[in-house]
Amino acid sequence: MSEKKMTSSRRHHLKSLILGIAKDLLAAEEKQTEEERVRYMEEKCPPLSLPGSLQELQDLCKELHQKIDVVDEERYDLSVKLAKSEKEIEDLKIKVQDLIGKFKKPALKKVRMSADAMLQALLGSKHKVSLDLRANLKQVKKEVKEEEKEAVGDWRKNIEDKAGMGGRKKMFESEA
Repeated sequence: MSEKKMTSSRRHHLKSLILGIAKDLLAAEEKQTEEERVRYMEEKCPPLSLPGSLQELQDLCKELHQKIDVVDEERYDLSVKLAKSEKEIEDLKIKVQDLIGKFKKPALKKVRMSADAMLQALLGSKHKVSLDLRANLKQVKKEVKEEEKEAVGDWRKNIEDKAGMGGRKKMFESEA
């Protein structure tokens, strides 16, 4: 019981004091940013004085175009720098998730894809990998038995010889 509990009225009073101080700090910060904005605009954009002659107007336009080009280059550089830093932040977030190990794996969708397409997707288009399994097999020459060819040839020869009247005659002569 060494800790004394704070009454609700005391807690409410302290809370209102803290909120009042925070409100004053926010107002001061807003005023400071407005002053910085005004100072920056005065520095970068001096008051415009329009000359009377046409040549002076053209020179002024050329000068303004050059300033616009410089500002566009700076804007482009900053946008590239911002994109690079955002990418780096994303990579670091992924590394942190990997280190923590509490990364929830999303449910994967079933995709019908051939092995060649899968390898090409993984390795990129610069690697030509084909998964033609038949190309890696050894070539085997079929050995045909000569006896079978001769038997087939003899059979055909016998049919041709026996075809027609001469064949019947030979057949009868060979039987007799």
